[in-house]
Amino acid sequence: MNPSVATTKASSRFRIPPGALQQLLAFASLIVLVVVFSLSSGNFLQFSNIVGILMSTAVIGVLALGSTFVIITGGIDLSVGTVMTLSAVMTGVFITFWGMPVAVGVVGGVLTGALCGFLSGVFVSKLKIPPFIATLAMMMVAKGLALVISGAKPIYFTDPHATNFSRISLGSLLGIPFAVLVFFGAAIVGGLVLSKTIVGRYNFALGSNEEATRLSGVNVNFWKIVIYTITGTFTGLAGVLIASRLNSANPALGQGYELEAIAAVVIGGTSLSGGKGTIVGTVIGALIMSVLTNGLRILSVPQEWQTVVVGLVILLAVYTDILRRRKSA
Repeated sequence: MNPSVATTKASSRFRIPPGALQQLLAFASLIVLVVVFSLSSGNFLQFSNIVGILMSTAVIGVLALGSTFVIITGGIDLSVGTVMTLSAVMTGVFITFWGMPVAVGVVGGVLTGALCGFLSGVFVSKLKIPPFIATLAMMMVAKGLALVISGAKPIYFTDPHATNFSRISLGSLLGIPFAVLVFFGAAIVGGLVLSKTIVGRYNFALGSNEEATRLSGVNVNFWKIVIYTITGTFTGLAGVLIASRLNSANPALGQGYELEAIAAVVIGGTSLSGGKGTIVGTVIGALIMSVLTNGLRILSVPQEWQTVVVGLVILLAVYTDILRRRKSA
């Protein structure tokens, strides 16, 4: 056999796929951050601080899981932060204002997010409004509705029949808060949907080449609506989690959450141009965001500089995505 051919075959056999390489880089970055902050402060690796990091990851993580589906299609959902807030407010309406059982309130909150996602999907697929504009409009609508419905005041879950609501986030199993377990459970479900179902297959097909997918007979509009609805469902779940953790639904809650969710997705290796991404990468990206924020806070870095550092990390992640796309073009 020609030695050069054998060398080429051997190198291609051990070549790491670009997506896996991005995940490895993200995971290596997470390990580096943990090591650096551990050496910088003895408080970082304390059990209570680790639990705090995981708790702060839970809400952003669930939001990011939902955003992963839309971003893989090449779209974006800017409304997840305010839809999360509206879902929290509606949970408060069901439980506190209308006196419904906690389970009904939880389902109502999740369905609120799913409905908003469904409408965003209709705007994008049927009305042909660009995802950026459609979800920006949904962001404003959800923000306004949350303020109107709540009377611009927080809704508290203090009624006797709602005493178990806070346990959805703050209850624990073997010292691990339920919110963290919900996050990892949602990640497993999201991963299975993305990798093992027809929804995941069309999700990647839409992001890779939407026109080719349409010409092959796939109902592109229908599957876009399904994917935006999935994103909305995860967003509704995040709304329930944050309302449970705070034991209240504040209508001014979700501002800025959408950017953190998108950042976690991109840091985890999902391409903003669509067609590539994993749930595992998103989980790693969400953990990186939380570890970075927590570590800077422990080191007493001023809030202003924390924002600057997080912004630079997002910039680096997006630039890495651009370089990767240029290389694969």
